[in-house]
Amino acid sequence: EEQCEFYTSLADTECIVDGLLGQHGQITDRKININYQEFITRLRQFKNEHEPAFKGFHAKKQNVLEEQRKRLRLAEFKPNALSSFVRNKLINDVYFPIIGTNLAKQIGAAGNKKRSDLMGLLLLISPPGYGKTTLIEYVASKLGMTFFKINCPSIGHDQLSLDPAQANNSTAKNEIEKINLAFEMGNNVMLYLDDIQHTNPEFLQKFISLCDGSRKVDGVWNGMSKTYDMRGKKFAVVMAGNPYTESGEAFSIPDMLANRADIYNLGDTLSGREHEFSLSFIENSLTSNSYIAPLATRDMADLYNLVKIADGEQVATTELKHNYSQAEVNEIVAVIQRIRKIQETVFKANEQYIASAAQDDKYRTEPPFKLQGSYRNMNKMAEKVVPVMTEEEVEQLIIDHYRGEAQTLTIGAEENLLKLGELRDTQTDEQSVRWKQIKADFVRHQSLGDNDNPIAAVASQISLLQKGLNQIGDALSQSQSTGLDTLNETLASLKLQVNVEQPDNSELEQTLSLFSQNMESFLTPLVTALQSNKHVDLEMINTLQALNLTTENSVKSSETHIQKISRELASGKQNSIDEVSVD
Repeated sequence: EEQCEFYTSLADTECIVDGLLGQHGQITDRKININYQEFITRLRQFKNEHEPAFKGFHAKKQNVLEEQRKRLRLAEFKPNALSSFVRNKLINDVYFPIIGTNLAKQIGAAGNKKRSDLMGLLLLISPPGYGKTTLIEYVASKLGMTFFKINCPSIGHDQLSLDPAQANNSTAKNEIEKINLAFEMGNNVMLYLDDIQHTNPEFLQKFISLCDGSRKVDGVWNGMSKTYDMRGKKFAVVMAGNPYTESGEAFSIPDMLANRADIYNLGDTLSGREHEFSLSFIENSLTSNSYIAPLATRDMADLYNLVKIADGEQVATTELKHNYSQAEVNEIVAVIQRIRKIQETVFKANEQYIASAAQDDKYRTEPPFKLQGSYRNMNKMAEKVVPVMTEEEVEQLIIDHYRGEAQTLTIGAEENLLKLGELRDTQTDEQSVRWKQIKADFVRHQSLGDNDNPIAAVASQISLLQKGLNQIGDALSQSQSTGLDTLNETLASLKLQVNVEQPDNSELEQTLSLFSQNMESFLTPLVTALQSNKHVDLEMINTLQALNLTTENSVKSSETHIQKISRELASGKQNSIDEVSVD
Protein backbone atom coordinates (compact mmCIF):
# COMPACT_ATOMS: atom_id res chain seq x y z
CA GLU A 1 0.00 0.00 0.00
CA GLU A 2 1.09 3.50 -0.88
CA GLN A 3 1.58 5.77 2.11
CA CYS A 4 0.25 9.32 2.12
CA GLU A 5 2.94 11.82 2.54
CA PHE A 6 2.39 15.01 4.47
CA TYR A 7 4.37 18.13 4.24
CA THR A 8 4.26 21.42 5.97
CA SER A 9 3.48 24.71 4.31
CA LEU A 10 4.11 28.18 5.49
CA ALA A 11 1.06 29.62 3.55
CA ASP A 12 -1.31 31.76 5.59
CA THR A 13 -4.84 30.20 5.54
CA GLU A 14 -6.58 33.11 7.26
CA CYS A 15 -7.05 36.71 6.22
CA ILE A 16 -9.37 39.69 6.74
CA VAL A 17 -11.02 41.39 3.77
CA ASP A 18 -12.27 44.93 4.41
CA GLY A 19 -14.02 47.67 2.44
CA LEU A 20 -17.00 45.46 1.63
CA LEU A 21 -20.33 47.15 0.69
CA GLY A 22 -22.64 44.14 0.68
CA GLN A 23 -24.68 42.69 3.53
CA HIS A 24 -24.07 39.15 4.78
CA GLY A 25 -24.10 37.24 8.03
CA GLN A 26 -20.29 36.85 7.90
CA ILE A 27 -19.67 40.58 7.29
CA THR A 28 -19.11 42.82 10.29
CA ASP A 29 -18.21 46.50 9.97
CA ARG A 30 -17.59 45.99 6.26
CA LYS A 31 -15.04 43.26 7.08
CA ILE A 32 -15.06 39.49 6.72
CA ASN A 33 -12.67 36.97 8.27
CA ILE A 34 -11.88 34.16 5.81
CA ASN A 35 -10.50 30.81 6.95
CA TYR A 36 -9.59 28.53 4.07
CA GLN A 37 -10.53 25.24 5.71
CA GLU A 38 -13.88 26.58 6.93
CA PHE A 39 -14.65 28.14 3.53
CA ILE A 40 -13.96 24.88 1.69
CA THR A 41 -16.21 22.98 4.12
CA ARG A 42 -19.11 25.41 3.70
CA LEU A 43 -18.67 25.44 -0.08
CA ARG A 44 -18.77 21.64 -0.23
CA GLN A 45 -21.96 21.63 1.88
CA PHE A 46 -23.61 24.23 -0.38
CA LYS A 47 -22.80 22.27 -3.52
CA ASN A 48 -23.83 18.88 -2.22
CA GLU A 49 -26.90 19.85 -0.15
CA HIS A 50 -28.23 23.36 -0.63
CA GLU A 51 -27.96 23.60 -4.41
CA PRO A 52 -29.82 20.30 -5.15
CA ALA A 53 -32.47 21.21 -2.54
CA PHE A 54 -33.00 24.62 -4.14
CA LYS A 55 -33.32 23.14 -7.62
CA GLY A 56 -35.78 20.55 -6.32
CA PHE A 57 -37.79 23.26 -4.58
CA HIS A 58 -37.85 25.37 -7.74
CA ALA A 59 -39.01 22.42 -9.88
CA LYS A 60 -41.72 21.52 -7.39
CA LYS A 61 -42.83 25.17 -7.27
CA GLN A 62 -43.14 25.28 -11.05
CA ASN A 63 -45.20 22.07 -11.03
CA VAL A 64 -47.55 23.47 -8.40
CA LEU A 65 -47.89 26.76 -10.31
CA GLU A 66 -48.61 24.92 -13.53
CA GLU A 67 -51.29 22.82 -11.85
CA GLN A 68 -52.87 25.92 -10.33
CA ARG A 69 -52.74 27.73 -13.68
CA LYS A 70 -54.65 24.89 -15.25
CA ARG A 71 -57.12 24.73 -12.37
CA LEU A 72 -57.73 28.48 -12.34
CA ARG A 73 -57.33 28.80 -16.14
CA LEU A 74 -55.16 31.87 -15.78
CA ALA A 75 -54.39 31.89 -19.51
CA GLU A 76 -57.98 32.95 -20.12
CA PHE A 77 -57.53 36.10 -18.06
CA LYS A 78 -55.00 37.67 -20.41
CA PRO A 79 -56.85 40.15 -22.62
CA ASN A 80 -56.38 39.55 -26.33
CA ALA A 81 -58.25 41.92 -28.63
CA LEU A 82 -59.38 40.49 -31.96
CA SER A 83 -57.07 41.09 -34.91
CA SER A 84 -60.05 42.59 -36.77
CA PHE A 85 -60.45 45.33 -34.16
CA VAL A 86 -60.23 48.78 -35.73
CA ARG A 87 -59.74 51.94 -33.69
CA ASN A 88 -62.19 54.00 -35.66
CA LYS A 89 -63.12 57.66 -35.27
CA LEU A 90 -66.15 56.80 -33.12
CA ILE A 91 -64.01 54.84 -30.64
CA ASN A 92 -61.19 57.39 -30.54
CA ASP A 93 -63.32 60.53 -30.33
CA VAL A 94 -66.40 59.30 -28.44
CA TYR A 95 -66.06 55.97 -26.61
CA PHE A 96 -62.49 56.20 -25.29
CA PRO A 97 -63.06 59.54 -23.50
CA ILE A 98 -66.26 58.41 -21.74
CA ILE A 99 -64.92 54.93 -20.93
CA GLY A 100 -61.61 56.33 -19.77
CA THR A 101 -63.32 58.82 -17.48
CA ASN A 102 -65.30 56.07 -15.79
CA LEU A 103 -62.36 53.70 -15.38
CA ALA A 104 -60.23 56.55 -14.00
CA LYS A 105 -62.82 57.01 -11.25
CA GLN A 106 -62.97 53.30 -10.50
CA ILE A 107 -59.24 52.60 -10.28
CA GLY A 108 -58.44 55.87 -8.52
CA ALA A 109 -56.58 57.61 -11.33
CA ALA A 110 -58.97 60.53 -11.03
CA GLY A 111 -57.59 61.36 -7.58
CA ASN A 112 -58.29 60.19 -4.04
CA LYS A 113 -60.14 63.41 -3.15
CA LYS A 114 -63.07 62.66 -5.44
CA ARG A 115 -66.54 62.22 -3.95
CA SER A 116 -67.58 58.68 -3.14
CA ASP A 117 -70.49 58.75 -5.62
CA LEU A 118 -67.98 58.93 -8.47
CA MET A 119 -66.88 55.31 -8.04
CA GLY A 120 -69.65 53.26 -9.67
CA LEU A 121 -69.28 50.94 -12.63
CA LEU A 122 -69.43 51.03 -16.42
CA LEU A 123 -72.58 49.61 -18.04
CA LEU A 124 -72.58 49.11 -21.82
CA ILE A 125 -75.78 48.18 -23.63
CA SER A 126 -76.49 47.51 -27.29
CA PRO A 127 -78.02 44.93 -29.61
CA PRO A 128 -75.79 41.94 -30.43
CA GLY A 129 -72.86 42.49 -32.75
CA TYR A 130 -71.60 45.94 -31.74
CA GLY A 131 -68.32 44.82 -30.17
CA LYS A 132 -68.92 45.49 -26.48
CA THR A 133 -66.64 42.67 -25.36
CA THR A 134 -63.99 43.42 -27.99
CA LEU A 135 -63.85 47.07 -27.01
CA ILE A 136 -63.48 46.41 -23.28
CA GLU A 137 -60.93 43.64 -23.86
CA TYR A 138 -58.88 46.05 -25.98
CA VAL A 139 -59.00 48.67 -23.22
CA ALA A 140 -57.92 46.07 -20.62
CA SER A 141 -54.98 45.01 -22.78
CA LYS A 142 -53.80 48.60 -23.15
CA LEU A 143 -54.12 49.20 -19.41
CA GLY A 144 -52.28 45.95 -18.64
CA MET A 145 -55.08 44.67 -16.41
CA THR A 146 -56.04 41.05 -15.74
CA PHE A 147 -59.28 40.52 -17.64
CA PHE A 148 -61.93 38.38 -15.92
CA LYS A 149 -64.74 37.77 -18.40
CA ILE A 150 -67.79 36.25 -16.70
CA ASN A 151 -70.22 34.48 -19.02
CA CYS A 152 -73.57 35.29 -17.42
CA PRO A 153 -75.64 32.87 -19.57
CA SER A 154 -73.65 30.08 -17.90
CA ILE A 155 -74.71 31.43 -14.49
CA GLY A 156 -78.41 31.63 -15.40
CA HIS A 157 -81.40 33.08 -13.59
CA ASP A 158 -81.42 30.47 -10.81
CA GLN A 159 -78.08 31.47 -9.28
CA LEU A 160 -78.52 34.05 -6.50
CA SER A 161 -75.32 33.69 -4.44
CA LEU A 162 -71.60 34.33 -4.87
CA ASP A 163 -70.91 31.03 -3.09
CA PRO A 164 -69.70 28.38 -5.60
CA ALA A 165 -71.03 25.63 -3.32
CA GLN A 166 -74.59 26.85 -3.95
CA ALA A 167 -74.29 26.66 -7.75
CA ASN A 168 -76.72 24.22 -9.33
CA ASN A 169 -74.40 23.12 -12.18
CA SER A 170 -70.69 22.93 -12.96
CA THR A 171 -70.62 25.81 -15.48
CA ALA A 172 -72.27 28.20 -13.03
CA LYS A 173 -69.87 27.04 -10.30
CA ASN A 174 -66.90 27.73 -12.56
CA GLU A 175 -68.05 31.30 -13.34
CA ILE A 176 -68.70 32.04 -9.65
CA GLU A 177 -65.21 30.78 -8.80
CA LYS A 178 -63.76 33.16 -11.37
CA ILE A 179 -65.58 36.08 -9.74
CA ASN A 180 -64.19 35.16 -6.32
CA LEU A 181 -60.71 34.71 -7.82
CA ALA A 182 -60.96 38.28 -9.16
CA PHE A 183 -61.87 39.46 -5.63
CA GLU A 184 -58.97 37.48 -4.16
CA MET A 185 -56.45 38.94 -6.64
CA GLY A 186 -57.84 42.38 -5.88
CA ASN A 187 -55.32 44.60 -7.61
CA ASN A 188 -54.89 45.32 -11.33
CA VAL A 189 -58.14 43.49 -12.21
CA MET A 190 -61.00 44.26 -14.59
CA LEU A 191 -64.15 42.26 -13.80
CA TYR A 192 -66.35 42.07 -16.91
CA LEU A 193 -69.86 40.57 -16.65
CA ASP A 194 -71.14 39.85 -20.15
CA ASP A 195 -74.84 39.44 -21.11
CA ILE A 196 -76.22 40.31 -17.70
CA GLN A 197 -79.79 39.96 -19.02
CA HIS A 198 -79.34 36.22 -18.51
CA THR A 199 -78.86 36.57 -14.74
CA ASN A 200 -81.21 37.21 -11.85
CA PRO A 201 -81.44 40.84 -10.64
CA GLU A 202 -80.98 39.56 -7.09
CA PHE A 203 -77.60 38.15 -8.14
CA LEU A 204 -76.57 41.55 -9.52
CA GLN A 205 -77.52 43.17 -6.22
CA LYS A 206 -74.43 41.54 -4.67
CA PHE A 207 -72.29 44.08 -6.54
CA ILE A 208 -74.06 47.20 -5.23
CA SER A 209 -71.69 47.74 -2.28
CA LEU A 210 -68.69 47.12 -4.57
CA CYS A 211 -69.79 49.95 -6.86
CA ASP A 212 -70.27 52.70 -4.29
CA GLY A 213 -67.92 54.58 -2.01
CA SER A 214 -67.42 51.66 0.39
CA ARG A 215 -65.95 49.47 -2.41
CA LYS A 216 -66.58 46.31 -0.37
CA VAL A 217 -68.05 42.99 -1.39
CA ASP A 218 -68.66 39.64 0.29
CA GLY A 219 -67.24 36.55 -1.41
CA VAL A 220 -66.25 32.97 -0.72
CA TRP A 221 -62.70 31.66 -1.19
CA ASN A 222 -61.70 28.07 -0.45
CA GLY A 223 -64.98 27.53 1.39
CA MET A 224 -64.46 30.50 3.71
CA SER A 225 -66.61 33.64 3.61
CA LYS A 226 -64.58 36.83 3.21
CA THR A 227 -65.22 40.54 2.89
CA TYR A 228 -63.02 42.22 0.28
CA ASP A 229 -62.14 45.91 0.51
CA MET A 230 -61.23 47.35 -2.91
CA ARG A 231 -60.54 50.91 -1.78
CA GLY A 232 -57.21 52.11 -3.10
CA LYS A 233 -56.90 49.11 -5.44
CA LYS A 234 -56.80 49.09 -9.21
CA PHE A 235 -60.07 47.21 -9.56
CA ALA A 236 -62.74 48.03 -12.19
CA VAL A 237 -66.23 46.61 -12.72
CA VAL A 238 -67.77 46.58 -16.22
CA MET A 239 -71.12 45.08 -17.18
CA ALA A 240 -72.62 44.58 -20.62
CA GLY A 241 -76.07 43.52 -21.73
CA ASN A 242 -78.63 43.49 -24.50
CA PRO A 243 -81.87 45.18 -23.40
CA TYR A 244 -83.47 44.53 -26.79
CA THR A 245 -84.44 40.96 -26.08
CA GLU A 246 -87.64 39.39 -27.34
CA SER A 247 -89.18 40.10 -23.97
CA GLY A 248 -88.09 43.35 -22.40
CA GLU A 249 -88.63 41.91 -18.92
CA ALA A 250 -85.62 39.63 -19.49
CA PHE A 251 -83.32 42.63 -19.06
CA SER A 252 -83.58 43.85 -15.50
CA ILE A 253 -80.95 45.59 -13.41
CA PRO A 254 -81.52 46.74 -9.82
CA ASP A 255 -82.28 50.45 -9.52
CA MET A 256 -79.60 50.97 -6.88
CA LEU A 257 -77.00 49.41 -9.18
CA ALA A 258 -78.15 51.35 -12.24
CA ASN A 259 -77.97 54.54 -10.18
CA ARG A 260 -74.26 53.93 -9.63
CA ALA A 261 -73.50 53.17 -13.30
CA ASP A 262 -72.39 55.24 -16.24
CA ILE A 263 -74.62 53.83 -19.00
CA TYR A 264 -73.75 54.06 -22.70
CA ASN A 265 -75.52 52.53 -25.69
CA LEU A 266 -73.07 51.42 -28.37
CA GLY A 267 -75.89 50.68 -30.83
CA ASP A 268 -77.57 54.07 -30.68
CA THR A 269 -76.54 57.38 -32.20
CA LEU A 270 -75.19 59.91 -29.74
CA SER A 271 -76.42 63.46 -30.20
CA GLY A 272 -74.16 65.34 -32.58
CA ARG A 273 -72.21 62.20 -33.47
CA GLU A 274 -74.32 60.93 -36.35
CA HIS A 275 -71.47 61.20 -38.87
CA GLU A 276 -69.01 59.23 -36.71
CA PHE A 277 -71.61 56.56 -35.96
CA SER A 278 -72.51 56.17 -39.63
CA LEU A 279 -68.84 56.06 -40.62
CA SER A 280 -68.08 53.41 -38.01
CA PHE A 281 -70.01 50.81 -40.04
CA ILE A 282 -67.54 51.26 -42.90
CA GLU A 283 -64.49 51.41 -40.63
CA ASN A 284 -65.42 48.15 -38.90
CA SER A 285 -65.87 46.38 -42.24
CA LEU A 286 -62.34 47.17 -43.47
CA THR A 287 -60.83 43.85 -42.43
CA SER A 288 -63.74 41.91 -43.97
CA ASN A 289 -63.09 42.98 -47.57
CA SER A 290 -59.80 42.16 -49.27
CA TYR A 291 -59.89 45.29 -51.47
CA ILE A 292 -60.03 47.75 -48.57
CA ALA A 293 -58.33 45.63 -45.87
CA PRO A 294 -54.91 47.33 -46.39
CA LEU A 295 -56.47 50.62 -45.27
CA ALA A 296 -56.86 49.23 -41.74
CA THR A 297 -53.07 49.20 -41.26
CA ARG A 298 -52.45 52.60 -42.85
CA ASP A 299 -53.19 56.13 -41.81
CA MET A 300 -56.97 56.42 -41.26
CA ALA A 301 -56.89 59.84 -42.93
CA ASP A 302 -56.54 58.00 -46.24
CA LEU A 303 -59.78 56.13 -45.59
CA TYR A 304 -61.66 59.33 -44.78
CA ASN A 305 -60.42 61.00 -47.97
CA LEU A 306 -61.34 57.96 -50.04
CA VAL A 307 -64.83 57.96 -48.46
CA LYS A 308 -65.19 61.62 -49.47
CA ILE A 309 -64.20 60.72 -53.04
CA ALA A 310 -66.75 57.89 -53.04
CA ASP A 311 -69.41 60.34 -51.81
CA GLY A 312 -68.70 62.65 -54.75
CA GLU A 313 -66.48 65.26 -53.11
CA GLN A 314 -63.51 66.66 -54.98
CA VAL A 315 -60.39 65.38 -53.21
CA ALA A 316 -57.03 65.19 -54.97
CA THR A 317 -55.25 61.85 -54.78
CA THR A 318 -52.09 63.75 -53.89
CA GLU A 319 -53.59 64.30 -50.42
CA LEU A 320 -53.39 60.56 -49.76
CA LYS A 321 -50.39 59.74 -47.57
CA HIS A 322 -49.83 56.27 -49.02
CA ASN A 323 -48.56 55.85 -52.56
CA TYR A 324 -51.62 54.50 -54.39
CA SER A 325 -51.85 53.75 -58.08
CA GLN A 326 -54.83 55.19 -59.93
CA ALA A 327 -56.17 51.69 -60.57
CA GLU A 328 -55.98 50.89 -56.84
CA VAL A 329 -57.78 54.13 -55.97
CA ASN A 330 -60.53 53.35 -58.46
CA GLU A 331 -61.03 49.86 -57.00
CA ILE A 332 -61.18 51.11 -53.42
CA VAL A 333 -63.59 53.92 -54.29
CA ALA A 334 -65.83 51.51 -56.21
CA VAL A 335 -65.96 49.12 -53.23
CA ILE A 336 -66.68 51.96 -50.78
CA GLN A 337 -69.53 53.24 -52.97
CA ARG A 338 -71.18 49.83 -52.90
CA ILE A 339 -70.54 49.40 -49.20
CA ARG A 340 -72.13 52.82 -48.67
CA LYS A 341 -75.40 51.51 -50.08
CA ILE A 342 -75.23 48.50 -47.76
CA GLN A 343 -74.44 50.79 -44.83
CA GLU A 344 -77.56 52.89 -45.49
CA THR A 345 -79.75 49.77 -45.27
CA VAL A 346 -78.00 48.46 -42.16
CA PHE A 347 -78.29 51.87 -40.49
CA LYS A 348 -82.07 51.99 -41.13
CA ALA A 349 -82.51 48.43 -39.90
CA ASN A 350 -80.58 49.27 -36.74
CA GLU A 351 -82.74 52.31 -35.95
CA GLN A 352 -85.98 50.41 -36.55
CA TYR A 353 -84.81 47.40 -34.51
CA ILE A 354 -84.04 49.57 -31.48
CA ALA A 355 -87.26 51.59 -31.81
CA SER A 356 -89.38 48.44 -32.18
CA ALA A 357 -87.69 46.54 -29.35
CA ALA A 358 -88.14 49.48 -26.98
CA GLN A 359 -91.92 49.57 -27.57
CA ASP A 360 -94.40 47.73 -25.38
CA ASP A 361 -96.46 45.11 -27.21
CA LYS A 362 -99.78 46.56 -26.10
CA TYR A 363 -99.01 49.88 -27.82
CA ARG A 364 -97.85 48.44 -31.13
CA THR A 365 -99.61 49.34 -34.37
CA GLU A 366 -97.58 46.92 -36.49
CA PRO A 367 -95.68 43.65 -35.94
CA PRO A 368 -92.35 43.91 -34.10
CA PHE A 369 -89.24 44.36 -36.25
CA LYS A 370 -86.55 41.81 -35.44
CA LEU A 371 -84.06 42.14 -38.32
CA GLN A 372 -80.85 43.60 -36.92
CA GLY A 373 -78.46 46.12 -38.39
CA SER A 374 -75.23 45.70 -36.43
CA TYR A 375 -71.55 45.73 -37.35
CA ARG A 376 -71.77 41.96 -37.70
CA ASN A 377 -74.50 42.25 -40.37
CA MET A 378 -72.44 44.89 -42.15
CA ASN A 379 -69.32 42.72 -42.22
CA LYS A 380 -71.19 39.72 -43.60
CA MET A 381 -72.31 41.70 -46.64
CA ALA A 382 -69.16 43.81 -47.05
CA GLU A 383 -66.93 40.77 -47.45
CA LYS A 384 -68.84 39.79 -50.62
CA VAL A 385 -68.51 43.17 -52.37
CA VAL A 386 -66.24 43.48 -55.41
CA PRO A 387 -65.57 46.60 -57.52
CA VAL A 388 -67.34 45.30 -60.65
CA MET A 389 -70.70 44.67 -58.97
CA THR A 390 -73.66 46.48 -60.50
CA GLU A 391 -76.36 48.25 -58.50
CA GLU A 392 -78.72 45.36 -59.15
CA GLU A 393 -76.18 42.88 -57.81
CA VAL A 394 -75.63 44.94 -54.66
CA GLU A 395 -79.39 45.15 -54.20
CA GLN A 396 -79.70 41.40 -54.60
CA LEU A 397 -76.87 40.91 -52.07
CA ILE A 398 -78.79 42.93 -49.49
CA ILE A 399 -82.05 41.11 -50.22
CA ASP A 400 -80.41 37.67 -50.00
CA HIS A 401 -78.71 38.52 -46.71
CA TYR A 402 -81.85 39.70 -44.96
CA ARG A 403 -83.92 36.93 -46.47
CA GLY A 404 -81.53 34.48 -44.83
CA GLU A 405 -81.71 36.42 -41.56
CA ALA A 406 -85.51 36.37 -41.71
CA GLN A 407 -85.62 32.59 -42.05
CA THR A 408 -84.76 32.28 -38.36
CA LEU A 409 -87.94 34.22 -37.53
CA THR A 410 -90.14 31.49 -39.10
CA ILE A 411 -93.69 32.91 -39.08
CA GLY A 412 -92.42 36.48 -38.71
CA ALA A 413 -90.26 36.39 -41.85
CA GLU A 414 -92.82 37.89 -44.24
CA GLU A 415 -93.83 40.84 -42.10
CA ASN A 416 -90.21 41.72 -41.26
CA LEU A 417 -89.14 41.64 -44.90
CA LEU A 418 -92.12 43.80 -45.88
CA LYS A 419 -91.21 46.31 -43.17
CA LEU A 420 -87.62 46.38 -44.41
CA GLY A 421 -88.92 47.08 -47.90
CA GLU A 422 -90.97 49.98 -46.51
CA LEU A 423 -87.87 51.38 -44.77
CA ARG A 424 -85.85 51.14 -47.97
CA ASP A 425 -88.75 52.36 -50.15
CA THR A 426 -88.48 49.29 -52.40
CA GLN A 427 -91.95 47.81 -51.92
CA THR A 428 -93.93 46.86 -55.01
CA ASP A 429 -97.63 47.74 -55.24
CA GLU A 430 -98.56 44.18 -54.36
CA GLN A 431 -96.23 44.20 -51.34
CA SER A 432 -97.59 47.57 -50.21
CA VAL A 433 -101.16 46.26 -50.26
CA ARG A 434 -100.10 43.13 -48.39
CA TRP A 435 -98.22 45.16 -45.76
CA LYS A 436 -101.25 47.40 -45.13
CA GLN A 437 -103.42 44.31 -44.72
CA ILE A 438 -100.94 42.80 -42.23
CA LYS A 439 -100.87 46.01 -40.18
CA ALA A 440 -104.67 46.26 -40.16
CA ASP A 441 -105.02 42.63 -39.09
CA PHE A 442 -102.35 43.11 -36.43
CA VAL A 443 -104.24 46.06 -34.92
CA ARG A 444 -107.47 44.07 -34.96
CA HIS A 445 -105.82 41.10 -33.29
CA GLN A 446 -104.25 43.38 -30.70
CA SER A 447 -107.64 44.94 -29.94
CA LEU A 448 -109.87 41.87 -29.96
CA GLY A 449 -107.39 39.16 -29.15
CA ASP A 450 -107.21 35.89 -31.05
CA ASN A 451 -107.66 33.40 -28.23
CA ASP A 452 -109.96 30.57 -27.32
CA ASN A 453 -111.52 32.44 -24.41
CA PRO A 454 -114.89 33.85 -25.60
CA ILE A 455 -115.31 35.89 -22.41
CA ALA A 456 -112.01 37.66 -23.04
CA ALA A 457 -113.03 38.33 -26.65
CA VAL A 458 -116.35 39.85 -25.56
CA ALA A 459 -114.60 41.94 -22.91
CA SER A 460 -112.18 43.24 -25.54
CA GLN A 461 -115.05 44.23 -27.83
CA ILE A 462 -116.88 45.98 -24.98
CA SER A 463 -113.67 47.81 -24.16
CA LEU A 464 -113.41 49.02 -27.76
CA LEU A 465 -117.05 50.14 -27.69
CA GLN A 466 -116.49 52.01 -24.45
CA LYS A 467 -113.43 53.68 -25.90
CA GLY A 468 -115.45 54.87 -28.90
CA LEU A 469 -118.28 56.19 -26.70
CA ASN A 470 -115.75 58.02 -24.53
CA GLN A 471 -114.36 59.72 -27.60
CA ILE A 472 -117.88 60.78 -28.62
CA GLY A 473 -118.55 62.07 -25.11
CA ASP A 474 -115.31 64.04 -25.06
CA ALA A 475 -116.22 65.65 -28.36
CA LEU A 476 -119.72 66.57 -27.16
CA SER A 477 -118.42 68.02 -23.90
CA GLN A 478 -116.42 70.64 -25.77
CA SER A 479 -119.06 73.38 -26.12
CA GLN A 480 -116.72 75.59 -28.11
CA SER A 481 -116.21 72.95 -30.76
CA THR A 482 -117.00 74.22 -34.26
CA GLY A 483 -118.16 70.74 -35.21
CA LEU A 484 -120.78 70.81 -32.41
CA ASP A 485 -121.97 74.25 -33.50
CA THR A 486 -122.41 72.96 -37.03
CA LEU A 487 -124.34 69.97 -35.71
CA ASN A 488 -126.64 72.26 -33.72
CA GLU A 489 -127.35 74.44 -36.74
CA THR A 490 -128.08 71.40 -38.88
CA LEU A 491 -130.45 69.89 -36.32
CA ALA A 492 -132.21 73.25 -35.84
CA SER A 493 -132.92 73.56 -39.54
CA LEU A 494 -134.03 69.95 -39.79
CA LYS A 495 -137.81 69.53 -39.46
CA LEU A 496 -138.75 65.94 -39.12
CA GLN A 497 -142.40 65.02 -39.15
CA VAL A 498 -143.91 61.69 -40.00
CA ASN A 499 -147.52 61.89 -41.25
CA VAL A 500 -149.42 58.76 -42.01
CA GLU A 501 -152.93 59.31 -43.40
CA GLN A 502 -155.32 56.45 -43.47
CA PRO A 503 -153.07 53.48 -43.99
CA ASP A 504 -154.34 50.90 -46.35
CA ASN A 505 -153.39 47.98 -44.17
CA SER A 506 -152.30 47.09 -40.67
CA GLU A 507 -148.78 46.05 -41.75
CA LEU A 508 -147.75 49.66 -42.24
CA GLU A 509 -149.04 50.57 -38.79
CA GLN A 510 -147.09 47.70 -37.26
CA THR A 511 -143.97 48.75 -39.16
CA LEU A 512 -144.25 52.35 -37.97
CA SER A 513 -144.84 51.25 -34.41
CA LEU A 514 -141.73 49.06 -34.53
CA PHE A 515 -139.77 51.94 -36.11
CA SER A 516 -140.89 54.28 -33.35
CA GLN A 517 -139.84 51.82 -30.64
CA ASN A 518 -136.42 51.25 -32.20
CA MET A 519 -135.90 54.97 -32.66
CA GLU A 520 -136.78 55.64 -29.05
CA SER A 521 -134.51 52.84 -27.76
CA PHE A 522 -131.69 54.32 -29.83
CA LEU A 523 -132.11 57.96 -28.84
CA THR A 524 -133.03 57.50 -25.17
CA PRO A 525 -129.47 56.63 -23.94
CA LEU A 526 -128.03 59.52 -25.95
CA VAL A 527 -130.53 62.03 -24.60
CA THR A 528 -130.06 60.69 -21.06
CA ALA A 529 -126.30 61.17 -21.37
CA LEU A 530 -126.82 64.69 -22.64
CA GLN A 531 -129.19 65.39 -19.75
CA SER A 532 -126.50 64.44 -17.19
CA ASN A 533 -123.86 66.68 -18.77
CA LYS A 534 -123.99 70.14 -17.22
CA HIS A 535 -121.89 71.68 -19.94
CA VAL A 536 -124.01 70.74 -22.95
CA ASP A 537 -124.68 73.62 -25.28
CA LEU A 538 -128.21 74.96 -24.59
CA GLU A 539 -128.90 75.10 -28.29
CA MET A 540 -128.94 71.29 -28.27
CA ILE A 541 -131.88 71.42 -25.84
CA ASN A 542 -133.91 73.60 -28.19
CA THR A 543 -133.09 71.32 -31.07
CA LEU A 544 -134.16 68.18 -29.21
CA GLN A 545 -137.35 69.92 -28.14
CA ALA A 546 -138.14 70.74 -31.75
CA LEU A 547 -137.48 67.15 -32.84
CA ASN A 548 -140.85 65.31 -32.69
CA LEU A 549 -142.05 62.12 -34.26
CA THR A 550 -145.82 62.27 -34.70
CA THR A 551 -148.42 60.32 -36.56
CA GLU A 552 -151.88 61.42 -37.61
CA ASN A 553 -155.15 59.53 -37.72
CA SER A 554 -153.53 56.11 -37.48
CA VAL A 555 -151.21 56.40 -34.46
CA LYS A 556 -152.47 57.65 -31.13
CA SER A 557 -150.74 60.80 -29.95
CA SER A 558 -148.96 60.38 -26.63
CA GLU A 559 -145.93 61.91 -24.92
CA THR A 560 -142.91 59.68 -25.53
CA HIS A 561 -139.97 59.28 -23.16
CA ILE A 562 -137.83 61.45 -25.41
CA GLN A 563 -140.41 64.29 -25.40
CA LYS A 564 -140.69 64.01 -21.62
CA ILE A 565 -136.93 64.46 -21.23
CA SER A 566 -137.00 67.39 -23.68
CA ARG A 567 -139.81 69.05 -21.70
CA GLU A 568 -137.89 68.62 -18.43
CA LEU A 569 -134.77 70.00 -20.02
CA ALA A 570 -136.70 73.05 -21.23
CA SER A 571 -138.16 73.69 -17.78
CA GLY A 572 -134.72 73.25 -16.21
CA LYS A 573 -133.29 75.91 -18.50
CA GLN A 574 -135.54 78.53 -16.96
CA ASN A 575 -134.27 77.73 -13.46
CA SER A 576 -130.53 77.82 -14.16
CA ILE A 577 -128.31 78.38 -17.15
CA ASP A 578 -125.34 76.47 -15.72
CA GLU A 579 -127.28 73.41 -14.43
CA VAL A 580 -129.49 70.90 -16.11
CA SER A 581 -131.93 69.00 -13.97
CA VAL A 582 -131.66 65.22 -13.87
CA ASP A 583 -134.79 63.13 -14.15
